[in-house]
Amino acid sequence: MKIRLAAPLQEDSVVDGFGVRTVIWTQGCSHNCPFCQNPQTHDFEGGALFDVEDIKEEIKNLKNQNGITFSGGDPLFQIDAVLEIAKFAKRENLNIWCYTGFTYEEILKLGEKNKNYLEFLKYIDVLVDGKFVNELKSLNLLFRGSANQRLIDMPKTLKSGKVVLIPESDGIIETFSSKKEKLFI
Repeated sequence: MKIRLAAPLQEDSVVDGFGVRTVIWTQGCSHNCPFCQNPQTHDFEGGALFDVEDIKEEIKNLKNQNGITFSGGDPLFQIDAVLEIAKFAKRENLNIWCYTGFTYEEILKLGEKNKNYLEFLKYIDVLVDGKFVNELKSLNLLFRGSANQRLIDMPKTLKSGKVVLIPESDGIIETFSSKKEKLFI
């Protein structure tokens, strides 16, 4: 199986989720959010094809990374490939974040036609959902660009059946491991 990426895996990111992370920059997005920070990732024919097995091997060899983050583009346009990678990363004990322009509710609708969307959510620790909206842009938000985007605790959301947001206040974020970490003041 192949996945189209905008770039090789990027290790040591500290801005794409909690901790030190490796980012998988997927290629292809039709949301076309005005003022998107990654417009070069929109073209579905851009970037380059990578073998999913090679990506899994790179993940297996990661050192000093807390987890992986799917970003892009929109990873959900390549659901089969990202699902396979997410399953592997979870077996490697990595936590997984995913940025998508789709809302959680839209993903549930997509899941009615293709169960892989619902399966993918089972492997995600944090889902950052929603399109970037420039009018709601704020530099004071943790790990997202506009106030409409949500940090969804996926394990708690799936267990409760309703959206559970990750609480944040005063530079403290309660992570999905229920441990409080000081990120910044």
